Amino acid sequence: MRAQLMPLEGGSPVEIVKDLTLVGRKEECDLRLEHKSVSKMHCVIVKTDGMLLLRDLGSTNGTRVNGQRVRRAALLANDELSIAGYKFRIHIGGPKEEIPGGGFTQPLDTNEVANLLDKVNGPAMEQPVHPLSQPLRPNPLPDVYPAEAANNPDADE
Repeated sequence: MRAQLMPLEGGSPVEIVKDLTLVGRKEECDLRLEHKSVSKMHCVIVKTDGMLLLRDLGSTNGTRVNGQRVRRAALLANDELSIAGYKFRIHIGGPKEEIPGGGFTQPLDTNEVANLLDKVNGPAMEQPVHPLSQPLRPNPLPDVYPAEAANNPDADE
């Protein structure tokens, strides 16, 4: 699957070639956005099974999808992604395509996605369990911020 971030303010498209792309100001980030409004480790984009998944890493200025501040989201074709002051349009292209260095992109299975997210989130406190083997539990943190809190940065959450 080919995935690109198309800058809305002009410039070259950003090709998402890795299964896990770390976005931020740090030198170690896969996509470096060098501006003080971007956190050192701002968010992560996971490419799997023909989908792009995004997770904000507790950034100061937030990550927005189609204008809505999110902690995590699935990114669809033509979505608008805002990372601090940077704005991109999501472009998702055809099936398996050759990537530089040979080989083809391969979809990840559920266990591989869980392992990649564990690397980003740090080691788990309990034994790893396949996420689909347990009943769903409510998430204590909402995926989307309440509209009034997003419009008022001084409001307590």
